[in-house]
Order: sequence, then C-alpha cells, then structure tokens
Amino acid sequence: MTMIPFLDRINELSRKDRSEGLTAAEKAERTVLRQDYLRLIRGQVATTMLGISVVDAEGNDVTPSKLIEVKTRLNP
Repeated sequence: MTMIPFLDRINELSRKDRSEGLTAAEKAERTVLRQDYLRLIRGQVATTMLGISVVDAEGNDVTPSKLIEVKTRLNP
C-alpha cells in the first residue's frame, strides 16, 4: 500500500488499459482518481511552499513579497 491509498488503483487501471483496455466505467473512475491525486499533490506542494523562507548568505530574509502576502493572508 502506498502513502496515497488510491494510487495503487490508478496504477492497476493503467496496466489494464495498456493490456486489454478499460470499460467506460473504469475510464470514468480513472479520471476521478487522477483528479483527486492531482488535487492532493498540488495541496502538498502549496503547503510546502508556505513553509519556506528564503535567507541570503548574510542571514537576511529575502523571501519574495508575494509569498509573504499569501502567508499573511492564510495565517492572519
């Protein structure tokens, strides 16, 4: 079992599609699972980015202003 529970099912459907093809219901299921997967990954990337601060060699915070604005908006 992977960290993302439905990733195994996505892979299973991919293998079946390459070997014998998928039914319409399986294609629809694969589409939904892929959308859920992408939503999860994008959320993880966004969470990671919000935790980043950029510091130059002298120790000064040089985090881009746009990132600071987003952090402030999400965590007032």
